Amino acid sequence: MVAATVAAVFSPLLTFDMLVPKDAGGVKVASSISYGEGPRQKLDLYAPVHSAANVKLPIILFFYGGSWTSGTRNGYTFVGRALAAQGFLVVIPDYRIGPANLYPDFVKDGASVIRWILAHGRAYGGDTDDIVLSGHSAGAYIAAMLAVDDRWLGEDRNAIKGLVGIAGPYDFAPFDVPASKAAFGKWPRPAETQPVTWAGTGDPPALLLVGGSDNIVRMRNSEALAAKLRLGGVAVQIKRYPGIGHIGMVTAIARPFRHRADIVDDTANFARHVTAIE
Repeated sequence: MVAATVAAVFSPLLTFDMLVPKDAGGVKVASSISYGEGPRQKLDLYAPVHSAANVKLPIILFFYGGSWTSGTRNGYTFVGRALAAQGFLVVIPDYRIGPANLYPDFVKDGASVIRWILAHGRAYGGDTDDIVLSGHSAGAYIAAMLAVDDRWLGEDRNAIKGLVGIAGPYDFAPFDVPASKAAFGKWPRPAETQPVTWAGTGDPPALLLVGGSDNIVRMRNSEALAAKLRLGGVAVQIKRYPGIGHIGMVTAIARPFRHRADIVDDTANFARHVTAIE
């Protein structure tokens, strides 16, 4: 599952983001917008450089990873600009992390971001009826919980048109590594914390992307979630990228490494399909 060492691996992404060239077709249009009262409850917005003024853009909400203990939206400009250049309004938030904040705090923050989008997204050119959730690693977990578990959004979940999970953990109870023990171990009913528990009929379609050489989050997580979704009649696809490891699944979004995996194109094509703008 998610190893405790992942948190340390993710901190260099801030430096990585500063160094890699970004997509010229996407630009940050708003920064440090509060969606809650806490210091980590802030988000950034990205949009295409050129888009028709009278056309509302479908929205991609991306949650970064970091074992629920680390990460900053400032390290993911390369993701925001890459997806915005594909024709989307992109939202990248921070969220509360451990050790001070445990499950379900980070899922609640994700739900608060969606409610902020529903209230304010149109002011930034977004179509609030067409939201695609995405994320990498622990961020994919948050996206999946919001997509399949209606405890967090209720009827607002109708705005979620699809899920793109990148190297995500969806079926990892019992908690047997330090990261999952720390974030989820105090919850009295472990099954409630797992996306596979809630997945089924009525959930949005999903694209689950996995690295063929990922030895941190195993492919069985995506296989288990896909099986539950298919059992409920939900359209789901798993795509495996040979030779790509866990961190490589997110760095492949950056321009210099995009040849390693078609994550940007696959995400954009899926989002276009589920929001009916093909």
